[in-house]
Amino acid sequence: ITHPQVILELNKNPVEGFSAGLIDDDDIYQWEVVVIGPQDTLFEGGFFKAHLIFPHDYPLRPPKMKFITEIWHPNVAKNGDVCISILHEPGEDKFGYEKPEERWLPIHTVETIMISVISMLADPNGDSPANVDAAKEWREDPNGEFKRKVARCVRKSQEMAFD
Repeated sequence: ITHPQVILELNKNPVEGFSAGLIDDDDIYQWEVVVIGPQDTLFEGGFFKAHLIFPHDYPLRPPKMKFITEIWHPNVAKNGDVCISILHEPGEDKFGYEKPEERWLPIHTVETIMISVISMLADPNGDSPANVDAAKEWREDPNGEFKRKVARCVRKSQEMAFD
């Protein structure tokens, strides 16, 4: 991972819906990203800050992603850890749930990760939730309690975005 190369890539192929940069200019392995809530979803209008921490053997292994801004979503653990296939270690899934090609591959980039995360916000995967309570609300009462909790997170994210 070379910082200038990744920044050039992002500038060449900007992805709508997020911005990214280093947390600290001296450490190319730690990134801060802001995911903008996708239009026509409950997350619209939100500014969700997250950290992407790359392993030193990237791109052979995936980064870890953790939301710093509170977010209520079936595929985001209550501590902020993002749980999507693309960020899972490469190879076979010992539970047989994911195909190897759905998991991390060295061809993935910051863009492909962020496109997957934005897609996850728009379309949660309720089959393998990281936040069981959010998944249950999303399935059973998407326009009730789930919607209220997401709206509160969006409001809080907007207030924090300008701190």
